[in-house]
Amino acid sequence: SSLLLMSGVVVAVGLCRRLTRRRLRSHPHLFAFLVEMFSTFQICACTNELSLLGDVEPKPHTALTLTYGFTVLHGLTLAGSTCNPCGTLQPMWGGGTSLRMGGLKIAAQFVAAVLARVFMHFIWSLEMAEPHFGALSQGCSIPMQTTEMQAFCIELLFSVVFQLAVLRAESVSPKYRVHLIALLITMLVYAGGNLTGAIFNPALAFSLHADCFYDKFLSYSLVYWIAPALGKFLTLCVF
Repeated sequence: SSLLLMSGVVVAVGLCRRLTRRRLRSHPHLFAFLVEMFSTFQICACTNELSLLGDVEPKPHTALTLTYGFTVLHGLTLAGSTCNPCGTLQPMWGGGTSLRMGGLKIAAQFVAAVLARVFMHFIWSLEMAEPHFGALSQGCSIPMQTTEMQAFCIELLFSVVFQLAVLRAESVSPKYRVHLIALLITMLVYAGGNLTGAIFNPALAFSLHADCFYDKFLSYSLVYWIAPALGKFLTLCVF
């Protein structure tokens, strides 16, 4: 049921992106906002569902396999979208994207994060699959299983590694690039998923753990917003 749900989200987002391309190409700002919103919604909704499958046996093989598979699927179906505020900072920094356009895309990403969370909570409330039972009663699932400083360093390091890999992979053929990026993300999730969740995406972190931001805003914004953004700036300076 979870796989069917995530597949349905991918199909629905694909249809919305195609319709947006056909109808709104003459309105560049609205077009960019909607495409980025739909794309980020797909990633956030699917990752919310994947977070419930972490305890499926055999552990952690099932969760890692699904992470790799859906990361490849996202890469193939969401070409042209960053779905990550940190990724949007790069063209803004280099002058390839105006401040207004970059701000619109980042706003779209956070709007999508909220919509994905609301949508998934509605789906979970229907309890159509076994992993959904009790999902709404978890509240803040506390992804940080280490000290705040260690979590900050982990998310900072993972952000730098990921962003450097994305920049270096630009010269690789797209059909191989998606697999390389998916493999890297899977390795990072395996290495640090039990400590911080290995998210390194501010919008995705907010979609997954909004309750934690509400309870401990300063700690979670430092680890899941500031650390990835700082990692992106360090990457731009190094690169």
